[in-house]
Amino acid sequence: MIEILEVLAGFFEILTNLGASVMLPIVIFILGILFGQKIGKAFHSGLLIGVGFIGINLILDLLVGNLGPAAEAMVERFGIELGIIDVGWPASAAIAFGSQVGALIIPIALGVNIIMILFKLTKTVNVDIWNFWHFAFTGALVARLTDSLVWGLVAAGINAAIVLVMADWTAPMVQDFYDIPNISLPHGFSAAYVPIAIPLNNLMDKIPGLREIDADPETIQDKFGIFGQPIIMGLILGLALGILAGYGAQEVLNLGVTMAAVMLLFPRMVKILMEGLTPLSEAAKNFMKEKFEDREIYIGLDSAIAIGHASAISTALILVPITILLAVILPGNSVLPFGDLASLPFLVVMIIPITKGNIFRSTIIGTLVIAVGLYISTGLAELHTAAAHAANFDFPEGAAMISSLIDGANPLTWILVRATGLGAWAIGLIGLLTMAAGYYIFRNYSARDDLA
Repeated sequence: MIEILEVLAGFFEILTNLGASVMLPIVIFILGILFGQKIGKAFHSGLLIGVGFIGINLILDLLVGNLGPAAEAMVERFGIELGIIDVGWPASAAIAFGSQVGALIIPIALGVNIIMILFKLTKTVNVDIWNFWHFAFTGALVARLTDSLVWGLVAAGINAAIVLVMADWTAPMVQDFYDIPNISLPHGFSAAYVPIAIPLNNLMDKIPGLREIDADPETIQDKFGIFGQPIIMGLILGLALGILAGYGAQEVLNLGVTMAAVMLLFPRMVKILMEGLTPLSEAAKNFMKEKFEDREIYIGLDSAIAIGHASAISTALILVPITILLAVILPGNSVLPFGDLASLPFLVVMIIPITKGNIFRSTIIGTLVIAVGLYISTGLAELHTAAAHAANFDFPEGAAMISSLIDGANPLTWILVRATGLGAWAIGLIGLLTMAAGYYIFRNYSARDDLA
């Protein structure tokens, strides 16, 4: 049995090491063949999607590579010192995949997805395999807490199921707002804030004054002309962040132009990716119509395909200094935001469709969820650190305790960890509620109705 597990772990380690840009085209090619595409078309779709993701990752690297140092300079400039260091999501992913749960997360998450599709509990086929690390991270913390691999795998599987339900729930608004038909975003971090964002947005609808503020990019452009264009907004926000970071004139200008480039180029990379996805989506629709009574299906992708929207980038840039300020003023917070400050677009990307692109509302909601997230990451830091030691993570010099905003500040991770600590009944109840929610959403939420 142990030998079989080792072989499986080795095989799936090879898959994860390929990276999303290689692994995703392979998965898309296989799906295309299964959905009845000709080999040439399936290959072309997969290759286009791979090229699109490489383009997206290049722009994402441009964003992180320039915004990250600016955010870190801001932290150092204001002399902020806290006891727990945010080491960033790459470290969390390494901890997740380096754990025992991480070795088995791909078959576990795929198995959960297949079962939920068969029992009509989800419409999402999650092909974003590399991001299964979010589920593995939850499982690694639970396994550490309970000293049980089995409980870690159970928690990871339930996390995967919850995110599939969230993806189905948000698919109509995500497809409509981002103009990505037949796509859902089962991202373990981005989806986690949806249950918080929806009631907060509904609350703002009821508050006089707040509900009248319309600050989506189109309205801003109508009011401010050229200064409301995404490329100009990127320039202005980049310049402002450079000044806050204490940069010299040349560095400030460079950051401004770079953020302008991100605003302009991100959507163009997504268009390339969608060129590959559109034929696959059509093949999937035809396949489901012929074989499964016209059943609706979504292709589940990384939320990176949507973070290039002007509202998402603008909100994330505004939230960088706000996050640093919150870390200083919140009583009881011990986490120093650092490594994940440049990854805030992933936090807001599924909040944006809920607010219909309203940057003002998204910033308010983002501020509130970051405040909650800082307390979560503080509370989970001890487990996070223990899991890092167990995975032989190389700690930064002088760091006694570590955490991250992604996924250390993830409310889903916190709920599952705390529920497991309460006992089998609590984690079982969450599992049952997830299945009930999946059953209801499958039958009552449809992107076809929303887009009709």
